[in-house]
Amino acid sequence: MHRIFIVLGSFMGFLSVLLGAFGAHLLRGKLTGIRLEDYQIGVQYQMTHALALILIGLFAERAGDSKNIRTAGWLLFAGIVCFSGSLYAFALTGMRAFGTAAPLGGLCFMVGWLLLAAAALKKQERV
Repeated sequence: MHRIFIVLGSFMGFLSVLLGAFGAHLLRGKLTGIRLEDYQIGVQYQMTHALALILIGLFAERAGDSKNIRTAGWLLFAGIVCFSGSLYAFALTGMRAFGTAAPLGGLCFMVGWLLLAAAALKKQERV
């Protein structure tokens, strides 16, 4: 199971660089103010959590697979999709309705990080 998080993290990192370049080269001047800031925040959070997914995969490989580690990984992935995805959609369309998914993504991030901490604190049981 650890490999899936390494692959997802790598792919999300790739997309983050791609979307960052897209924003820097093609959206400059087209997006301004809060929409440009939101787009940049989406890229930043996506890259941060892409790296976290890779670390979760490496942690799971080293410490053993557990429900907390798996759930943390899936929550961080869901957070990227909901949080960063909603910021991209808002930035590109200006439709505020897309922003409603951002808090759900933020919640996924927070719970995922807490579960990762819990997994690190408790003795890992192989599942």
